[in-house]
Amino acid sequence: MNQAALQATASLRSDLAQIARWIAPNTRVLDLGCGDGTLLHWLSTHQSCQALGVEIADENVLACVQRGVAVIQANIDRGLAMFGRGRFDVVVLSQALQATQETERVLREIGEIGRECIVSIPNFGHWSHVTSLLGGHMPVNKRLPYAWYNTPNFHFATARDFEELLGQLGFAILDRAYLDDDQKIGFLPNLRSTLAVYRFRKK
Repeated sequence: MNQAALQATASLRSDLAQIARWIAPNTRVLDLGCGDGTLLHWLSTHQSCQALGVEIADENVLACVQRGVAVIQANIDRGLAMFGRGRFDVVVLSQALQATQETERVLREIGEIGRECIVSIPNFGHWSHVTSLLGGHMPVNKRLPYAWYNTPNFHFATARDFEELLGQLGFAILDRAYLDDDQKIGFLPNLRSTLAVYRFRKK
């Protein structure tokens, strides 16, 4: 990534900025649960990537179209058979995996359709969440703003949980980054990071 593109990542959400730094120019990228298309628009503009998004929410699909981002409206829990094996260089899920019902199947499928995968997840092991649980309550904060009874998230995991799952599914972790807002975390990441970002592929 050239210096101008690197500086431009400052406009992105912290996990999206990390993801963008890992994606080379002219890469074929599929972003599952792409939201309003912010990452894909950035990759198309700054890295000349061939970008495609998949999104279920009507308002986000409209936002993608308005940005000029190619998008398919679909539910990733219903399968990714529309995409051929190895069709994409990189498949991205940014803070979307915890909202899937069949998480293991989704991970296996993205490992088939992408040469590499990049996933970011909220780290449920952060000390503030542990403190909430010790106080008898599920955590509610700016990163997890929903109450237990109306959250769209089905699965919560710690960074360590997710790493163990990747190993069980036969993935090799190529790189990882632990974040707390815009800061990278090195020491005690499972307790101190609010987000974890992983780059991995099938062994």
